[in-house]
This record gives sequence, structure tokens and C-alpha cells, in this order.
Amino acid sequence: MKSKIWLALLALYIVWGSTYLGIKVAIETIPPFFHASIRFLVSGIILVVWQRSAGQALPTRKQWGSVAIIGTLLLLGGNGLVSWAEQFIPSGIAALIIGSMPMFLVVAEALRPKGVKPTWRAIIGLLIGFAGIFILVGPAEISGSSTKLNPFGVIALLGACVTWASGSIYSKTADLPKSSLMNTGAQMLMGSVSLLIVSLLTGELHGWDITAVSSRSIYGLTYLILIGSLVGFASYGWLLQNAPISLVATYAYVNPIVAVFLGNWIGDEPLEPRIWIAAAIIIGSVIFINTGSKPQVKKEAKEQLASDQ
Repeated sequence: MKSKIWLALLALYIVWGSTYLGIKVAIETIPPFFHASIRFLVSGIILVVWQRSAGQALPTRKQWGSVAIIGTLLLLGGNGLVSWAEQFIPSGIAALIIGSMPMFLVVAEALRPKGVKPTWRAIIGLLIGFAGIFILVGPAEISGSSTKLNPFGVIALLGACVTWASGSIYSKTADLPKSSLMNTGAQMLMGSVSLLIVSLLTGELHGWDITAVSSRSIYGLTYLILIGSLVGFASYGWLLQNAPISLVATYAYVNPIVAVFLGNWIGDEPLEPRIWIAAAIIIGSVIFINTGSKPQVKKEAKEQLASDQ
């Protein structure tokens, strides 16, 4: 059993760490919000049909309302903004910024009515972590970097962290389907609708020539649907049932590093000293915050299934 757990965990590291590069490839010739809409529409249909055939009930009308809110916050606000930002920001850096998500979750939880206030340990971790983000995205003159990051791309990624954290906190008290995979599939379906609406409203499809879509982008989108969404979620769901939550949670620390390596190795993205320094600070602060808090129970982890990748 231990060997199976470690193999599943390794697969999760690679799969979810590679999704950032997959997005980068997919949006080369497919508009970012539209690509995300297709990804989650297909993935959502597969998950809902699979769970329905396994005897799981469809969401109630009230639950559809809840998953619509969560799907919009997580997949439009979170993944959609990440996809848009990766037009301008290297995938590895995008992964590092999104890897700071637990820090935003601490802040969102503190701001929630009757939410848990951060401990001094968490506050120290937050200060250190946000210093790491500043090193990563701050002015090149301060960081000593030769690469200037697009400020709008950075703002979009930070906005993704805020909406993702908000959706995750909201999901704690929302009326949701009991099946985590049905919940995930429903959120994907509703999120895909929001993504399509934004795609149409922003006009990103005007002038887009579907015949100009490259094979690389099709492969990237297919990888995101079949491997990133389905295999990743299935592996995560299996691990939740068979491995300690503290072990499963390590994917959040490893994924950004995997994304940085793949971005450099396959995507020819630059690796600078500031990236490694910022990575060590951000990931270290997240570990520092998480190891000082009470372990999440399995139910809470399942409820957060759709908030990951």
C-alpha cells in the first residue's frame, strides 16, 4: 500500500505541476478564457456522467446555485485569470504566485464573519511569504532581475489568488453534493458557463481563426482535460481515502517547483536567482503556516477538491 501511495503522490506532483505549462501551450492559439471553458465543460460532463452512472444523485436546485458561485470564483476567477495571465507571465512564475494560495486563505478566513483569526505564527508566515512575492514580482531594479514582468499579468494572478481563496472559504458553509467528484464536476460545468460568457463579453473570439489552432495547442488542451483534470482529481480523491492528509497536502509545496523546472526545461523559460530565492521564501512560509495549524479533517479536504487545479 505504501508503494501505491507514493506512486499516486508522485503522479499528482507531476500532473498538477505540469498543468501550468499545459495552459501555456494551449493558449498559444486558443483564446485563454475560451480554452478554459472547453476544458472544464468536457471534464465536468465526464465527471457528472461518471458519478451519476455510479449511483450518485445530481445536485439539488439549491446546490446548483452554490456550485455556480463556487465554480465562478474558482474556475473563472481562479483558473481563468491564470490562463489569461500566462499570455504575459512565464508558467513557472505563475505557479509560484498561485502556490502562495494558503496565505490568501488565511487572510480570507480571518475576514470571514466568525472566521478563525490567524495566530502570531501565521502572521509571521504571511509577512515572510508576501516578502517573497515582492521579490518575485517587484521592480527589476530592486530584485536585480533582467526580466520585467507584465504588471497586468501579475495583478491577474494575485486576483486569481483572492477569488480562489474566497470561493474556497465560501464552500465551507455552502450546501454542496455529498459526492466530492459530483461536486467537482458540477462546479466545472457551472464554471465553464461563466468562462464562456466572459470569453464572449471580452471579444476574445472576434477575429479568432479556428483553422489556425496548432496541434500543440490541441495536445495541450487534451492533456489538461484528460490528465490535468480527470487523472489529477482521481489520484487526489484516491489519496484522500488512503493517505494521511498531511502527506497529500505536500502537493501544494512540490507543484510550483515542478512547474518551474518544466517551464525551464520544455518551455525555455528563464531561471534566475531571484526565482529560486522567492520560491524558497514563498514555499517555506506556506509550510511554516500549515505546520502550525491543526490538521484538516478528511471531510474538509474533500470539500476543497474542486479548488485545486
